[in-house]
Amino acid sequence: MSDPLPSITRRTALRAGLAAGAALAITTPTVASAARRSPLLRTGGKTVAIFGGGMAGLSAAHELVERGYQVTVYEPAFLGGKARSLGVAGTAAGGRQDLPGEHGFRFFPGCYRNVPDTMNRIPFPGNPNGVLDNLVRVEGTIAGFQDLPPIFLPVEPGGLRQLTPEVLQNNLIGTLGFVPELPPHELAFFAKQMLVWFTSSTERRFGQWEYVTWEQIMRAEGKSPAYRKYLVNALTRITVAAKPQTSSARTIGTIGEALVLAGSGVVPEFSGGVDRILNRPTNAAWIDPWVEHLRALGVRFVLGQGASALHLSGGRIASATVSGTAGTSTVTADHYVCAMPVDRAAPLLSGAILDADPRLDGIRHLHTDWMVGIQYFLRRPTDIPEGHIAALGSPWAITALRQAPMWVGDFAATYGDGSVVECLSVDISDWDTPGIRYGRTAKECTAQEIATEVWAQLQAWLNTGTGWLRKEDIHSWHLDPGITWSGGAIHNATPLLVNTVGSYDNRPDAHCAIPNLFFGGDHVRSHIDLATMEGANESGRAVANAILDAADDPAPRVPILPLVSLPVFDAAKAIDADRFRAGLPHLLDG
Repeated sequence: MSDPLPSITRRTALRAGLAAGAALAITTPTVASAARRSPLLRTGGKTVAIFGGGMAGLSAAHELVERGYQVTVYEPAFLGGKARSLGVAGTAAGGRQDLPGEHGFRFFPGCYRNVPDTMNRIPFPGNPNGVLDNLVRVEGTIAGFQDLPPIFLPVEPGGLRQLTPEVLQNNLIGTLGFVPELPPHELAFFAKQMLVWFTSSTERRFGQWEYVTWEQIMRAEGKSPAYRKYLVNALTRITVAAKPQTSSARTIGTIGEALVLAGSGVVPEFSGGVDRILNRPTNAAWIDPWVEHLRALGVRFVLGQGASALHLSGGRIASATVSGTAGTSTVTADHYVCAMPVDRAAPLLSGAILDADPRLDGIRHLHTDWMVGIQYFLRRPTDIPEGHIAALGSPWAITALRQAPMWVGDFAATYGDGSVVECLSVDISDWDTPGIRYGRTAKECTAQEIATEVWAQLQAWLNTGTGWLRKEDIHSWHLDPGITWSGGAIHNATPLLVNTVGSYDNRPDAHCAIPNLFFGGDHVRSHIDLATMEGANESGRAVANAILDAADDPAPRVPILPLVSLPVFDAAKAIDADRFRAGLPHLLDG
């Protein structure tokens, strides 16, 4: 038997109260308060300097420029951040475009609400709903197991009319029944633990589940290898690129609940599909039209320049230093937004800034991990059914997507030299586990070895009884250029925030004690509580609202759309809230 979950102490309860109070600031309103602020905090002015042109920076710029602000975005590398796509240089011929590369394939689960709202407001030729109409539904997933025939699983709603606790538990058991060598009683236990999460109160989620790991809440110790390998580890790694041994149970439970609700078919807001992908490369489908639209609205973009220092004077940011290809210069504005990844935001926090707001020191204690993509360009279609591909239990936590069949146009006529008909885009979510070909971790391999190892794992997990993947069909491959080697070591320019146990305490809000300094990014507190496009987009919206508040601006606040929850669980959550306040465990957690 596994060790019991930590008991609720007075210290835990106090911490829960603080966390729940913070949570209420996120989970209660759907639109930020427009209340007028104290004149001492009023910053006035309409100029905004945004440092970072990724999802958070572009989202903040969009909302602010629509409300009459003069916005300048400073981006040292590429607009779009980790969401961008890029051409593989030197691969075009005969008037075609370069082969399409990317940081990794991206998808838009039905639980996303803020990102689709933004996409709907970005014009695209021929689309009545803007770039939102460039999303296409994904109807299935391929689940692969080592040396076993892969399984096709539909992801579209199964016709449920109501999701009750009993239906939820039974549906999870039926949905995950394909997992090989999994004892039925352990599958039932997993479903019961998910029901514990669904019926846990906000107080318990922030006061208890935030401070235990997903492995602990799922009682992995003493369970079968299949339970630990697939239900605890694989589902976590391929979904959120997080380690169940260190990840906050609250984070994993939050996204797990959102995905289950998206797939249940009972939530009207998800009528657009449980899962969607773009119908062409991300920049063509979304980022480029977005930047063009923002420029037309008046946003100014300064590329090749990033913030290298923030200067505090009189309790406010007085200026910023930007550095890059054009040298070093000073930027002044009324409002300053750090919308860069957490690993780049932390160095800007000088001693003076931390003295002004000690809570910002938590940013320095957040952790990142690696989730990076590689694309294989093939001369022959793979014949894998359309949809996402999950190599469950693979050492490098591999997921993939066939892109050509779901993109508009003729792939071979559009990209490369005319001989490539397929792009298999693969994400590597575990860079620290030895592989099956070389016996080394991804971080210990060369680029060629990574390409060879990933292909070997794909074949071992997908080719039994199918012959879908053949080495001779590979025309070329493209690894995310953010992965580099120097001095005998591997480097990753785009690490991903991972929500370790208790890390919510260290994550910033969009606003801070310095009245004209704001934070955006997927490390900022959000409803989805995960490093995603949705979280980054929500943070950009929160930044805009915080600036409106600071400027005492009467303009309408930006809607911030929370994750959907179902009223059917409210009664159980109310009971659990009483039990938590009394220091008692969840009624079903035994």
